Amino acid sequence: MECSETVVKEGKAAILFPNANEVFYNPVQEFNRDLTCAVITEFARDLLAQRGVKVLVPGEKERVVVSLLEETNEAETAEKNGAEEPKVTARVGEKCENGLRVLEGLAASGLRSVRFALEVPGLQSVTANDFSSKAAALIARNAQYNRVDHLLQPSCRDASMLMYEMRGKKERYDVIDLDPYGSPAAFVDAAVQAVSEGGLLCVTCTDMAVMAGNNGETCYSKYGSVSIKSKYCHEMALRIILHSLDQRAGVYQRYIQPLLSVSADFYIRVFVRVFTGQATVKNSASKQALVYNCVGCGSFHMQRLGRRISSGKHMKYSAATGPPVGPECEHCGQRHQLGGPFWAEAIHDLDFVQKVLEAVSGNPSRFGTSKRIEGMLSMVTEELEDVPLYYTVDSLSSTIHCNTPPLLQFRSALLHAGHRVSLAHACKNAVKTDAPPGVIWDVMRCWEKTNPVKREKLSQTSPAFKILSTEPSLEACFTVREDANPQSRKRHLTRFQENPQAFWGPKARAKAGGGISTDLQDKRKKFQNKRKNQITDSSQLKNFPCKKFKQGTCAHGDSCCYSHQTEQTCDEKTE
Repeated sequence: MECSETVVKEGKAAILFPNANEVFYNPVQEFNRDLTCAVITEFARDLLAQRGVKVLVPGEKERVVVSLLEETNEAETAEKNGAEEPKVTARVGEKCENGLRVLEGLAASGLRSVRFALEVPGLQSVTANDFSSKAAALIARNAQYNRVDHLLQPSCRDASMLMYEMRGKKERYDVIDLDPYGSPAAFVDAAVQAVSEGGLLCVTCTDMAVMAGNNGETCYSKYGSVSIKSKYCHEMALRIILHSLDQRAGVYQRYIQPLLSVSADFYIRVFVRVFTGQATVKNSASKQALVYNCVGCGSFHMQRLGRRISSGKHMKYSAATGPPVGPECEHCGQRHQLGGPFWAEAIHDLDFVQKVLEAVSGNPSRFGTSKRIEGMLSMVTEELEDVPLYYTVDSLSSTIHCNTPPLLQFRSALLHAGHRVSLAHACKNAVKTDAPPGVIWDVMRCWEKTNPVKREKLSQTSPAFKILSTEPSLEACFTVREDANPQSRKRHLTRFQENPQAFWGPKARAKAGGGISTDLQDKRKKFQNKRKNQITDSSQLKNFPCKKFKQGTCAHGDSCCYSHQTEQTCDEKTE
């Protein structure tokens, strides 16, 4: 008996889905897919302008195409060619002979690939690959259903092997998209080889428990970096995956250039370009850093792995000197945790982000999540690009047990002190600043003087007592400045949206080779409060199945305190 199907509409695509969970699909990732379509469109616009191809996007006003070349060179070229327009125009849904070759390595239903074919102009081909034969068959059906089978090619291969086979310079893909269930670590080595020179690599990580510090040892085994629990964990996760990509690319004399890196909902997403260059790869060590994070007050210090000094036309490389901290934190006397290494350079290309932002805000009807994309990218353009990581105002207040200062007043105090400051898209209460930890704690000490803490209740060994025992070396001014409030906040853009629906997080994994997977929500209900409400009455144990009985090793028989009823027995009783 065939299972019934459901048609899911997203963007311009209409996708057939089996009602049984045979192929993975998460509707909350629409923002991810919308953002990817927007980024690839701008990437195609820049890259194809060099090939003499003009990209046309439905609903978009006529705009001047600025390629990756200098404007002066463009002007000279225009004069020589009689200011002619590009001879070839690329429209959505049409095959472009000089267009981009795109690979989606883990396509599942093919929704993302179908949307590429229908919404991104300037494509030569889209390969939608999945290891599941049921998923590959569904991709083929959805390609025909959306009439894009002239562009979209289904594939049923191991993603890594497919990319390894396409490492030749003439066979590489211009765009590779990796959006796995969990970690992309197993596919990174193949991906950095199979992407073309200057090509775009799009990577999603949903294993945030690993990357945000819950399992630092697992993070090291997957990404070559130790994650730590901290308030800045989401930005650190972005920098960890960038470190991993750059490290793997460096093995093959390649390096990365981040275009956009975002932390959203329950995942992170990075867009990087990959280039080849032995000389530039030597800079890689000086682009990575370790972080010393105080377990008491949360102050952190960066330690670069390498050092490079420009000497005329040549670059001198040496080992970095350190550490930047003593055995104990100078502010609270507690020890430090060591995290990293991670990417310590800029995680966005602000010029490219501005192009994507202008395109999305100028054509808001193109995507269902345009407002959120506009809000997110606006925050990204306001971030201090040369300041890694951030503090949160509530955690600073919690450390010294005082009232939390209003965000604008705290930002103003740092600006009055002569330091730069910005918000961060990865956390609502985040404050990025080039002010050293000593200045930040001086500001908090000044705030505490007007919002006093009951000192007699503080332990003499606590971070709060040691921090407040020191007099501030500056007089903080909390008068609100006009430049303390960024434009994205003034315009009330959708920066941190509310949860779109109940239980909106990661969905249940589709079983390998298809088949119905146990509903994740049923599992959550079953194990909810498992540790809090522990069973004290042994008679309640009959509600739980006996594991040894399932394995056929239980020797207690009917006297076993656990249930020996199988699911089939339970179904027969209900009938």
